[in-house]
Amino acid sequence: MLYRKLGNCKQEVSVLGFGCMRLPVVGGTGKAADIWDPNKPIDDPLATDMIQYAVDQGVNYFDTAFIYHGGKSEVVLGKAIKDCREKIMLATKLPAWMVKSPEDFDSFLNKQLARLDSSYLDFYLLHGLNRPLWQSMKEMGALEYLEKQLANGRIRYAGFSFHDDVKIFKEIVDGFDWTLAQIQYNYFDEHYQAGKEGLEYAASKGIGVVIMEPLRGGKLTDAIPEEVQKIWESAEKQRSPAEWALRWVWNHPEVSTALSGMSTMEQLEENIAIAEDAFPNSLSDGEFALISQATEVYKNMLKIDCTGCAYCMPCPNGVNIPMNFSIYNDTFMFKDAEISYLLYNYMLAPEQRASNCQECGECQDHCPQQIDIMEKLKAVHEKLYRS
Repeated sequence: MLYRKLGNCKQEVSVLGFGCMRLPVVGGTGKAADIWDPNKPIDDPLATDMIQYAVDQGVNYFDTAFIYHGGKSEVVLGKAIKDCREKIMLATKLPAWMVKSPEDFDSFLNKQLARLDSSYLDFYLLHGLNRPLWQSMKEMGALEYLEKQLANGRIRYAGFSFHDDVKIFKEIVDGFDWTLAQIQYNYFDEHYQAGKEGLEYAASKGIGVVIMEPLRGGKLTDAIPEEVQKIWESAEKQRSPAEWALRWVWNHPEVSTALSGMSTMEQLEENIAIAEDAFPNSLSDGEFALISQATEVYKNMLKIDCTGCAYCMPCPNGVNIPMNFSIYNDTFMFKDAEISYLLYNYMLAPEQRASNCQECGECQDHCPQQIDIMEKLKAVHEKLYRS
């Protein structure tokens, strides 16, 4: 296993991190949608075997969160690492959107330490920060709470995970003495949310960058379009779709570790093998060109030509226009509508959904692509809404 420094802190992390959002479930298919099915509990024996195998192969960064698998991920992970706690680094996340008062900070952390059966956390992240959550966390004293827990040793390092635009990302980076930032990054999402600009900015500040969704929730490896498969087959060196995607992420020297949510032992074994060559700046110009070709094929499948520039934002009624369009486009590009339904109906707040459009028309005047935003939002809701 290869290791990289986590920003300016003294820790070295395995280039492959074990993401515990998609642990194997009983009767599972290995698809991302399994994690939202309450009738499919975690397959504890298999999950434990996978976690212990990962530790044996040198994986030392394990990431979970309060909400994963309905709260069961932390419990299963805690049991699996009981005998090797000091060999690994454990990260979990405070559900920032669930905090209603300053007293909730201690309530969540106490519960998470109990679930994980650990007296301390190596990394504690504010989960899913965006502009309103960042403001809310500051107002409720989250930063002061983190400082207190760092001082008393219940957490060793503080970080945040992120879902918003790069401008607010930079503001958050500059707003606290963070050790790490977790962002979505893959060859399709190079300029999405924090993106490449945010990656380089955080690294320049000495912050370790943890990558989530390097395979875009499996979309870059499942149901590969024929045109993309032909591109991979034309390469001088044959690689699986997973290897192309992971190697692209690891090629960036600013990346400390890439989290993979592995649901089968086969996925884990493949990713560990790929990680053996996870050197920065190791892809050739020709290989980059192939990845760019694959990206263009995917983007040509867009139903709505939204670039995610967010000039249409903020919507006065709270609709997250770029996010709605992104979820909608994914149903056509990646042939996996189920995860799009889940994101639209359960992950977006009601006011953020396309259905909350009041047709005020304010967004129309600001769109550089001249998209008929109001009509497209109707199409999004018609396609994705489930009662």
